Amino acid sequence: MAGATTLSVSRQAASAGRSQHEPRWLKWTLLGTAFLFLGLFLVVPLAAVFTEALRKGVGAYLASFQDADARAAIRLTLTTAAIAVPCNLVFGVAAAWAIAKFQFRGKSLLITLIDLPFAVSPVISGLIYVLMFGAQGWFGPWLQDHDIKIIFAVPGIVLATTFVTFPFVARELIPLMQAQGNDEELAALTLGASGWQTFWRVTLPNIKWGLFYGVILCNARAMGEFGAVSVVSGHIRGETNTMPLHVEILYNEYNFVAAFAVASLLAILALLTLVLKSVIEWRAEHANPVSE
Repeated sequence: MAGATTLSVSRQAASAGRSQHEPRWLKWTLLGTAFLFLGLFLVVPLAAVFTEALRKGVGAYLASFQDADARAAIRLTLTTAAIAVPCNLVFGVAAAWAIAKFQFRGKSLLITLIDLPFAVSPVISGLIYVLMFGAQGWFGPWLQDHDIKIIFAVPGIVLATTFVTFPFVARELIPLMQAQGNDEELAALTLGASGWQTFWRVTLPNIKWGLFYGVILCNARAMGEFGAVSVVSGHIRGETNTMPLHVEILYNEYNFVAAFAVASLLAILALLTLVLKSVIEWRAEHANPVSE
């Protein structure tokens, strides 16, 4: 799996580095530089979020979540992630399977298209959906005739979130499945297993940690996405505002405690994601001792 492979490569690189006997000053200079940057650009801003959120006490902090618009934003964020992540899970497994297990024309093009959301600004992806499904867009008149609303509604938010997050699962699985090859699947098929049995009992156990890793990253991005969602949401209070958009509105209205309170909830979700990611990397490392 990619995570385990990365860890193994890191340890080998570290071991090789020790054998070369680098100067100690170089080691500590690099470590100091890394921790300095992490402290300035990660730890301090994160601490500032929680400090500002609790500046007026725990009561004011908790009261920020009693607002109906805040609860609607939290509910919409979780709903969007609950739809977008499974969609990307299915797409990621299918795309990774096709790319890793088969040879076909257009394979490089498919890989490039999977990486497209990494290269395109989220704002542009939101504008693309407005161009397609907006009132003046390609399908706008047809959607209006059938009373279907996508832009400035939940479907548009789900579409934009799915677009910006669909590389995460696929990109985690492709190198993993390519490294594993087809030998085990071919052996299972030779012994009489069906395609579904081969996937469920051979392929899936081999990719499960990479799959979990990709899903966690995908979920973290889905909950924190701002640019694409901002374009297609319309910023309607209590209806189309996700948590990042709600934070922006509260901050612009100088309601700093509530803004940082909601932001702290996003930060807590991100920290939980990091904890899960670390646990999965640890499990993957111990589940693949051969790769060490």
